[in-house]
This record gives sequence, structure tokens and C-alpha cells, in this order.
Amino acid sequence: MKNVVTFAAACFTIVSSVGVAEDWPQYRGVAADGKSAESIGRTNWSNGPNVVWKTETPLGFSSFAVADGRLFTVIATDQNEVLLALDATSGDELWREPMGSSQYEQGGGNAGAAGNKGGDGPRSTPSVSDGNVYVYDSYMVLQCFDAKTGNLIWKQDIIKDFAGRNIKWLNASSPIVDGDVVYVSGGGAGQSFLAFNKHDGQLVWKSGDETITHATPSLSTISGEKQLVFFVQSGLVAVDAATGTERWRAKFPFSVSTAASPVVDGNLVYCSAGYGVGAGLFKVQGDGNVDEVWFKANELMNHWSTPIVHNGHLYGIFEFKKYGRAPLQCVELATGEIKWKEYGFGPGNCILVGEKLVVLSDSGEVVIAAAAPDAYQELARADVLSGKCWSTPAYSDGRIYVRSTEEAACIAIGN
Repeated sequence: MKNVVTFAAACFTIVSSVGVAEDWPQYRGVAADGKSAESIGRTNWSNGPNVVWKTETPLGFSSFAVADGRLFTVIATDQNEVLLALDATSGDELWREPMGSSQYEQGGGNAGAAGNKGGDGPRSTPSVSDGNVYVYDSYMVLQCFDAKTGNLIWKQDIIKDFAGRNIKWLNASSPIVDGDVVYVSGGGAGQSFLAFNKHDGQLVWKSGDETITHATPSLSTISGEKQLVFFVQSGLVAVDAATGTERWRAKFPFSVSTAASPVVDGNLVYCSAGYGVGAGLFKVQGDGNVDEVWFKANELMNHWSTPIVHNGHLYGIFEFKKYGRAPLQCVELATGEIKWKEYGFGPGNCILVGEKLVVLSDSGEVVIAAAAPDAYQELARADVLSGKCWSTPAYSDGRIYVRSTEEAACIAIGN
């Protein structure tokens, strides 16, 4: 049941300098780097934010994709994972389409802070492109749906047709769409990395013999070439996005689960994992050789919260399994030096809108903070959601979209 909550304009003074509004069409935005080209002006939520709508979103850690006035996420019912489409303006349900099983026998999503546990469900976030929605479910079935109607257009069963090898706690990586191609990982020997034509689902290329992790790959331009950087159990493996040909690799430890994506800044690649692993920075040379810049064992651990890189600094939620307590930190990329940290967020996630961080804590607080290395500067904070929030905020056309294992909300910034 939808619960609409609207505050008068006098109750908030956040000003949005949208410029050209943009969609948030896949996991972590347009370029899957956690950044929006829009901006947020002066901020004061002393009387509460403008919560335009709230609606139920039962179970799961899938984030929102936003495109053409619609929101897409994946929820879990008793039997199935379900692709859910909402109207971005009102929060009204447009359609829902059941997919594969919602049985999570190995658990993995039941942890959390005291009083905020449970809610296991799908982890992967949909991607939207040219009127279609792409979903990679927990049992590694890649499906394409019509964004307006929910009609199935095509699907590929990676386990059945590509000797796929699922992992403990099941697939969590999201599909990445670029141009006419959708990319996923998880196939067997010789086909760990897969590229499909987004229009008809036909295979474009396959490559690699790696065991996957829960991390979504990063798509970036490195040494003048568009590359996919996969975070697999042997470390980082980068391939040519056009052909799947391996370009470079870097060894990195693995323990239990790796879930945060690689972060690319020019020819520097940062990666991190929990379970006692730590974090490291690599420099990719033009000839494909890779140098380790630094490695910090059992430090700077991003569990599943992928940080953002901005002006030579990482911003994100660090430290492992500190539910309800994990800090938001600023870390100098070149050295791994912590510039500041602020505890009390838990393993939620954050994005960058212009020069401002939009942070979702694991308990449902939404925080606006300055993306500046000098000191932590909080600009606004509001308790928005009930339930557990292990998902990433989305931002589109001056609005923040967040969800938990119980509900979703839309916060208008200005206008």
C-alpha cells in the first residue's frame, strides 16, 4: 500500500541545479561509476525532506534503475524473484513480472544490526536501454523485458547453456549495458565473461576461465581502449569490451566473498574486499603490464559498498561487518591515506551528485554531505526508510530514489 507524504515548500531548503536532467539507467548510474552530472545546491532539512511518495518493496537488496519516467528493481515473493516497474513520479506500480526462484537456502542476507536483520532476497540491479529492461537473476538467467509492458523479449540461461558456475549466496552482479551489447559474467571454462546483443540476445563473444565473485564488472576507458574490468576470485581481469580479448590481469586475494566493484580512475584501478582481505591500488601501463601501487591487508575493506572516486579521493562506506556502525570515509587514492571518517552508517552505500554525496545508511537514513577531503561536512540528514538498506541510492531529474527490504521512497530536491 502506498503512503504519500508531502511537506510544504517552506519545510525544506534544498535547491537543485539540475542542468540537463539525466536518467540513472543501471547499477550505479549512467556510467556505472556512482556519479550523476546533476547537482544539489544549498541544503537544509531541519524540518524534514520533501518525501513525495513511499511504497512497499518487499525483500531484497536490488537497487533502482531509472529511465523514461519509470523505476525498476527486483523484489522477492514466497516463490519468485519479481521484476517490479513503478511510476517514478507517483510510486504507483505499473507492472510486475515473475522470474526465477526466490529460494536462498545458503542465506547470506539475514545478518544486520540488532533489530534490523532478515530480508534476504535478490541482489542484482536491472539495466535499462532503448526501451528494454535487462535483469540477471540470482540463478544466473539473463532476461530482457519490454520496459512499458513487462513482456519477455529474450532470455539466456547461463548455467544451462554456458556451463555457468554459481557461487555461495548466489549471483549478485548486475548486467552492464553499453551501446548494443549487454555484459555479464559467470559462464564456464572459456566463457566466464559473456557479451550478448541487447536486441535479440545472440552471443557476441565469450572468453575467460575464471570463478566469479559477487562484484559487478566496471566498464572504463583504459589506455585509450574501452575495457571491462572483472573482479574474479584470482583478482582483476580486464578484457577488450569489443572482443573479449584479455588485456591485463592483477592478482588480488580472495576470501569467502568479494562484492564491491573495481573503481577506475584513468589508468589507476582500486579494489577492495572484506573477510580479512583489505584493499589495493594498481597502475595499468600502456603495454598491459600492471604495477601494484599499494596494498593494505585487512584495512579499508569495502564489503559490498563500492566507493566513488572524485578529484583524487575515494568516498564510500568502509570497514567490514560493522552493521549500523561502519563509517563513511574519504581516502586519498594515490596513497590509501584516510583523510576523515564518520561512524554510524553501516554497510549502506553512497553516490555523488555534482559535488555532494548522497548516502543511504543501512538503517534507512539519507544523508547529504560535501565531497571534500578536508573534513567531514554533513549538510542534511533524515530518517526516511524502515527495514534494512543494503542497496545503492539512485538520482534522476532532481529526485533521490531509495529502497529497503520493506519500502521505497522518493525525495524531491527543490522545484
